[in-house]
Amino acid sequence: MRAFPISNWTELDIWRYIEREDIALPPLYYAHEREVFRRSGMWWAVGEFSQPRDDEQVVRRTVRYRTVGDMSCTGAVESDAADTAAIVDEVARTTLTERGATRADDRISEAAMEDRKKD
Repeated sequence: MRAFPISNWTELDIWRYIEREDIALPPLYYAHEREVFRRSGMWWAVGEFSQPRDDEQVVRRTVRYRTVGDMSCTGAVESDAADTAAIVDEVARTTLTERGATRADDRISEAAMEDRKKD
């Protein structure tokens, strides 16, 4: 049996909880300038496991991660939200879900994440 006690929480619920409880998070969750390139409608950070192709231009953008996975399946979103209050405001205004904005796996198939877990 698997239990997910906060599975019905939205992204906004989680950020409000983080703000209310003053939970410290790694800087990756907050906006900062970094080198990225555009692929499949998402910003990918330049890194060891994520390199642009010849036709993809590297630019500097202020971005943050709405979810954290490995660099092969998680994209960044343009954002100036550098603290929790700004993220709460940003998430409250967005109309695009976290997974829809940043999860490359979800663009491959509905079961792609589960397939990756099995691997």
